[in-house]
Amino acid sequence: MKFWRAFDIEVIKFLEGIHELDFEIGDSFFQHFEDNELVKKGKLTARVIMKVGANVIEMDFHIAGKVTLTCDRSLEAYDQPLEFHEKMIYKYGAEEKEIDENVIMITRDTPKVNVAQLIYEFILLALPLKKIHPDYRNEMDEEDYEGEGIYAYIDGQDSDNQNDDSDSEGNNNEAVDPRWDLLKKLKNKE
Repeated sequence: MKFWRAFDIEVIKFLEGIHELDFEIGDSFFQHFEDNELVKKGKLTARVIMKVGANVIEMDFHIAGKVTLTCDRSLEAYDQPLEFHEKMIYKYGAEEKEIDENVIMITRDTPKVNVAQLIYEFILLALPLKKIHPDYRNEMDEEDYEGEGIYAYIDGQDSDNQNDDSDSEGNNNEAVDPRWDLLKKLKNKE
């Protein structure tokens, strides 16, 4: 219970204006979430800039630090730096409900909102899709694009034959993919 209370923001106590709150996120933070498979450790700071208005509370989250991830390629643990901004809006209304992913309705009697789940979800959304150890990133960049946009060369193809076909089509300046020549030969046999 003490863990969850550390992430409570007592919105009922704040007057209209801008307020800043900081939350420290460590390894124990990630252990409190049962569905956590991606992040086990991390050290981050979440700064919440809260703009309290008459009918709305805007919270801007600036989260920075690093988390420990497992490389998809080598299964080695590595530190992934994170720094990002997210926004959440709390509107006053008749009942407490989530309007959409960035807007939550609360009543005027709501004493506090807990931002632990929000921070956790923001961190998960900021993780890269491919978790690659820094030692392998340059190597992966080359492999990811290897072969894309390159014509294949087929052995045994006569280069003079290629030029004759392109001359007959009137495309002197463009190189013809040798695979098309093979298809043309099949077509001409019919």
